[in-house]
Amino acid sequence: MSDIKPAADTFTPALGQHWLTPLYDVAIRTLTRESVWRRALANQVDPRDGDGILDVGCGTGTFLTLLANRAPKAHLVGIDPDPEVLARARLKAAKAGASIEFVQGFLLEDVVTRLGPLTKVVSSLVLHQVPLAEKLRILSLMRRALADGGEAHIADYGAQTTPLMRWLFQRTVQRLDGSENTQPNADGVLPDLMREAGFRQVEERAKIPTPTGSISIYWCAGSDLRAPRTKP
Repeated sequence: MSDIKPAADTFTPALGQHWLTPLYDVAIRTLTRESVWRRALANQVDPRDGDGILDVGCGTGTFLTLLANRAPKAHLVGIDPDPEVLARARLKAAKAGASIEFVQGFLLEDVVTRLGPLTKVVSSLVLHQVPLAEKLRILSLMRRALADGGEAHIADYGAQTTPLMRWLFQRTVQRLDGSENTQPNADGVLPDLMREAGFRQVEERAKIPTPTGSISIYWCAGSDLRAPRTKP
């Protein structure tokens, strides 16, 4: 099977500009209700010792460190093309005493093959930053990375369904990242792309309003599974 490669070897840095990277953690924490949506996503992932979990676009490693605290014997891998955020991720994991493998680069088929079938693949606040074809490419490889019975868990800006959320999204996320790549998310494209990528079950499990628009939590399965209950 031929590799599905990114259209370009460039990437959108944290907060849209390289010079803003040092402010990323503070901005996400204060502007996106991070503690709320990350907790909801972690509860849905429900990491277990022995899980193999890949975080696509892991950024500064906040979510992987959270998963490591919950399941210290899980095999955790984060991939991101930005060397600056990965340096911060490695430092964060080291301070937490978390065993996490970090890989610099894009999600490619050779990475998926090397890691082997995974029980869970996660991604947060990545898909809204990339072009439509790249959204589908990433989702397709996330699907391929999963073992039979595996699950994908995604937190990202989804359909902005109220005037207030649309207004906030336009004046924050789209001011930083532009509208070309972000508008399809706001229009609700992600569930259709997930199905096109090969996920047989797709559910939007939560929609969390934030000062930057609503963030949706998705559960996806490549085979017919019973959707797990999210822990309270």
